[in-house]
Amino acid sequence: MLDYLSQDPAIGAGPAASTRHVELASGGVTLHGVLHLPEGNGPHPVVLVLHGFPGWERNLDLAQALRRAGYASLVFHYRGCWGMPGTWSWGHALEDVSTVLDLTLDGQIGEQGLLDPARVAVLGHSAGGFLALAASAARPAVRVVGSVSGFDFGAVAEAIRGDPTLREYYVEFFDSETGVLSGTDGEALTREMQDAGDDWSLRRLAPDFAGRHVLLVGTGRDDVTPFALHHDPLVRAFQAQEGLELSHTVFPTDHALSDHRIALTRRVVEFVRSYL
Repeated sequence: MLDYLSQDPAIGAGPAASTRHVELASGGVTLHGVLHLPEGNGPHPVVLVLHGFPGWERNLDLAQALRRAGYASLVFHYRGCWGMPGTWSWGHALEDVSTVLDLTLDGQIGEQGLLDPARVAVLGHSAGGFLALAASAARPAVRVVGSVSGFDFGAVAEAIRGDPTLREYYVEFFDSETGVLSGTDGEALTREMQDAGDDWSLRRLAPDFAGRHVLLVGTGRDDVTPFALHHDPLVRAFQAQEGLELSHTVFPTDHALSDHRIALTRRVVEFVRSYL
């Protein structure tokens, strides 16, 4: 079996691995993404790989490893970021992920027979982890979902309600990351998070994942999504849900898993291999 961490695929008689630009219509604008296709004939199982806020770490190493392991991977930018048209908001990002996920499940990405709409997984990092769980919750056809250093907006809104002095920290933090975003600022993003409140709590999604496979990866040296707020309570909620098949770990690393990329890749690919 090919070692997806250290070996490239051999060129066989079938189609070679390839990389394609894809256009994705969402919210009245056209988004751009990249589809990494493995070698061989389709239909290929596919993993949506979702970046966070604003997307400094795109986790393309995971996308490439998944391709070497035999899975197509789709990465794209949400509206209002990195030159995409439209304005940025948390809600717009969730709409975009939901739309692209529906397109994938409906077999509308690429030509017929390229991807397998019955074998779709979603993986996200940071805010992308929130998006992966929130978008997949209402789509039971997605049987495999992963969140890495996931940001629980509902948990943060709850924390601010308990200690209003925390609000200014998030206004300043969000604002510092908006240089590649359009039409927003830290105040607007914090207000949107607070207005959503418990509706954006990841813990409340546990019943939606009964009968499905979920991977939660926390990060132990992380001041963006400290595991005591964002990871541990979510693990407890998902563990308590009957029928939810949970895999979880905490790596002793920073928010981007800067010194645990190989360990992360192995954990993600083996999880996907086990269930997709």
